[in-house]
Amino acid sequence: MRFRPCIDLRGGRVVQIVGGTLVDGREPTTNFASDRAPAFYARMYRDDALPGGHVIALGPGNHEAALTALNAFPGGMQMGGGVTLENAEAYLQAGASHVIVTSYVFRDGRVDMARLEKLAATVGTHRLVLDLSCRWQSGAYWVVTDRWQRFTEVRVNRDTLEWLSAYCDEFLVHGVEVEGKRAGIEADLVRLLGDHSPLPVTYAGGAKTLEDLEQVKALGGGRVDLTMASALDIFGGNVPYRDVVAWQRREETLWPM
Repeated sequence: MRFRPCIDLRGGRVVQIVGGTLVDGREPTTNFASDRAPAFYARMYRDDALPGGHVIALGPGNHEAALTALNAFPGGMQMGGGVTLENAEAYLQAGASHVIVTSYVFRDGRVDMARLEKLAATVGTHRLVLDLSCRWQSGAYWVVTDRWQRFTEVRVNRDTLEWLSAYCDEFLVHGVEVEGKRAGIEADLVRLLGDHSPLPVTYAGGAKTLEDLEQVKALGGGRVDLTMASALDIFGGNVPYRDVVAWQRREETLWPM
C-alpha cells in the first residue's frame, strides 16, 4: 500500500474542489486554489520519490498546464480528464505513465466495448487506467460519469472489476459523495476494492488525517492505495505533507525485497 499524490487542474490552475459540486452552469465549491504552477507540485513529488499519482483536468482550459506537470515528472504521473483516443498518445509522449479514462468508454450508461478495445489496443493495456469513480444508490456503488453527475448501469463489484481488469493496468476510484469534504473515507468502498480488485487500485475521497493511511491499509488488506489531497497542508489542509512522505518511507521498509 502506498500514498498516491495528485494535481487537480481547473482553468489551468491547481485546485481542490468538492467533487460532487462539479455541475454544468455552476461554479463548484473550491477548498483551495494555488498560486504555484502545476509543475511545482510535480517536481516536488518527483524529488520526494512519489510516483503513481495523477494529474486530473477538471473541464476545459487545462491542456497546457497538464503538459507542464507531466514534463516535470516524466513517467511519474498518470493523466486523466477528457482523455480520448485522439489525445491519449500526446499525453503519454509528454511524460504520462498512463492515461485515465471514464466518460470516453462509458456511453448511454454502459461500457462502449468498441471504444475500450480500440483504446486499449492503441495505447496498450499496460498504460491504461480505468476510472470507476462511483456513488451509492439503491444498495450498491454505481460508476458515475459526466463530472460525476450521471449514473451508469455499471456496478462496482467483483464481476465488474474482474471483467474490466482485462483491459487496463490499474483502477482509480473516487468515493464521490465524500470527495473533497475531509469528512472521512468510504470504508465500505475501500473494503470492497481490497476484497475484489485483481489489479492495483487507488482510492480517493474523504481522507482527513494521517491515520486514514493506516485505515485504508487495514480495510483494503494492503492492496488499496490512497490519494489524500484536500487534507494536506500543501493544499490548505491540516495534515503535514512531510508527515505523509515520512509515512511512505516507513511503509517502504516493510515491502519485501
